Amino acid sequence: MESAPDRSSAKSAVLAAAACAAPAKGEPYLLTPGPLTTAFSTKEAMLRDWGSWDGDFRAMTALMRSSLLEIAGDTAGDYDCVPLQGSGSYCVEAMLGSLIPRDGHALVLANGAYGKRIATTLVYLGRAATVLDKGDYLPPRGEEVERMLDADPRITHVVAVHCETSSGILNPLEEIAAATAKKGRKLLIDSMSAFGAVPLDVREIACEAFVSSANKCIEGVPGFGFVIAKKSALQQAKGRSHSLALDVYDQWDVMNRTGQWRFTPPTHTVAAFVEALRLHQQEGGQAGRLARYANNRDVLVAGMQKLGFEPLLSARWRSPIIVTFFSPAHPAFRFERFYELMKQEGFIIYPGKLTVVDSFRIGCIGQVDEHVMRNVVDACARSLEALGVGHAAPPQAALDERKMLAEAV
Repeated sequence: MESAPDRSSAKSAVLAAAACAAPAKGEPYLLTPGPLTTAFSTKEAMLRDWGSWDGDFRAMTALMRSSLLEIAGDTAGDYDCVPLQGSGSYCVEAMLGSLIPRDGHALVLANGAYGKRIATTLVYLGRAATVLDKGDYLPPRGEEVERMLDADPRITHVVAVHCETSSGILNPLEEIAAATAKKGRKLLIDSMSAFGAVPLDVREIACEAFVSSANKCIEGVPGFGFVIAKKSALQQAKGRSHSLALDVYDQWDVMNRTGQWRFTPPTHTVAAFVEALRLHQQEGGQAGRLARYANNRDVLVAGMQKLGFEPLLSARWRSPIIVTFFSPAHPAFRFERFYELMKQEGFIIYPGKLTVVDSFRIGCIGQVDEHVMRNVVDACARSLEALGVGHAAPPQAALDERKMLAEAV
């Protein structure tokens, strides 16, 4: 049996290794829309084991739920927070399958991969859906939503993506919510990569529910997400879900009666998230986090443009979460090699996820600041030099299309 001193030494060795991991030599920065680079104290919170039925863990779950409701602005107590095991897509499916009646009809506002995934999920669930597909560049607008709701009285719910990370576009949630409420429909929001940094206050955004995930703007680690929904919507969801594991009503009911998760919870992830929530509050909450992320974006874009790179989106729609850049037109540029060179520099970036142009993405969230973003730009410059790419300008056709579409909105 391991002695106490040996166990203590082992823990010290783990902590020392983590603390000494310099991004350029060991652990890289994750410049993605989540999982992302987390604080050392968030990692450290996972070194303790927790009993899933124990009172201490139940108290941790309760604190987490109330803290998230506070960030959401639920001062009236009309909403509740239901954490669910699994990735963000599990929570989106749970929300759709639990809150949209089987005879309901959803209007899905899509302008990227995640809006399209919502539409695909609804097919699996057997829910009727109409899709407004805006392509890769454009946001859905409130006027369009109004027209479509006027044209089809069968529509009961509107489903919107807050920040579409396949392009980095920040959709105009306020006008979408206003249009939905004006027409007497219910709004469901995928705020997976935005909540915690981009404002989403239920006192200002009329919504039935929204979902987010532990490993996004709160800067926790993967393992669970959460649905924040009106209590009235949760009560109406009883018996509606297609799935036992993804039944939001049953998860909510059991948690409120017992303080426990129905099935084995991701205990270490919850502990890390509670620490991440503490750091979020310490930074100034949603407003403080938004300020850092927006500054990260602005420093990144300015530096990349000096190298010749151009962002996909105009500044009006560019989110503080992740920025998509056109790939250079230079014939020597190969994204796969560029990715590896950036990784050697200590930065994990993201491939593009667009259907019409070659691109790549760089995230602005996680435990990174403007100094890190300047180092990212310097690493890009060195990587281009290694590739033999003298200038990172995109194809002129891509710029012309961006200009045309920007003028359209």
